[in-house]
Amino acid sequence: MREKVILACTECKERNYSTTKNKKTTTGKLEFMKYCKRERKHTLHKETK
Repeated sequence: MREKVILACTECKERNYSTTKNKKTTTGKLEFMKYCKRERKHTLHKETK
């Protein structure tokens, strides 16, 4: 039941990371503070389609 999702930076909109999530237990969109290479700092990354 785990599906691949892509995380995009909220500031520069670049898709930097990919991960998996369990659709049964996590119904909302994932959000993580991750390092953005373009911004050179930690920014909020949200799940995209």
